[in-house]
Parts: sequence; C-alpha cells; structure tokens
Amino acid sequence: MERNFLNRKHMEQYLDLVIEDHMHKEDVERASLFYIISGNDDLYRKRRFIYDPKDHSIKRCLDNTDVDFSSSIKALVRLGFNLYNGWSDEYTTPVNLLGCLDDNNRKLARNAIQIRFDSSFYYGLLE
Repeated sequence: MERNFLNRKHMEQYLDLVIEDHMHKEDVERASLFYIISGNDDLYRKRRFIYDPKDHSIKRCLDNTDVDFSSSIKALVRLGFNLYNGWSDEYTTPVNLLGCLDDNNRKLARNAIQIRFDSSFYYGLLE
C-alpha cells in the first residue's frame, strides 16, 4: 500500500483522516483532498483549519488570520478544494497552483490529481 505515498508517515496520516471522517471507500474527491493534507507536515498540523470531519466539509481558511499558510501551502489547499468539490478563486490556475511547489509537493499534487481522475491509480493506492 505504501508505494503511491511519499513515505510511511504519509500513508498513516492519510489513513487517520479516512478513519476519522468515516470516508466511503469510493469517495475519490475526499480521498484526493486527504492525500494532499496528509502528505505535507504543515498541512497535516493545520488540518483542523482546513477540514471539519464532523460536518464532512472544507473550511474557509485561506483568509483566516488565525492560521499562517505559505504560498505553496495555499496552492495545495486550493488544489485540494478544487479536486474535492470544484471550488476555485482567481488563484486557482495551473500556473498558480503548481508553479510555486517544490518536488515533493508537486508529486503530492500530481498524485492527488491521479486519485481524483484515474480510478486504477486510486484503487492501487488502497492495495
């Protein structure tokens, strides 16, 4: 199962989010968001500002002054929200989302897109 995750910690954090949310195994929209959140330590630490597992909903966090997001973290959040429910703003463009990411975060973004749109990749994640 670990092969499509960045590392074992990423996989464990992803599974924690899935279990906490009681996510349905075929929910690729939520899976792509959780994949992004769990694959970046800063996002995972700030997950309560991003997603509410009790309401099963994303939070308006990008303009929240209680949490500090770098430009690359904001790009990952925007991508996750877009993959989750189509959310977008004026910064949700391929150049803005991918242009500021380092190699690890770009891999995280690429794999999250695959989870959302390639069922064979997603089901391979679960093996």
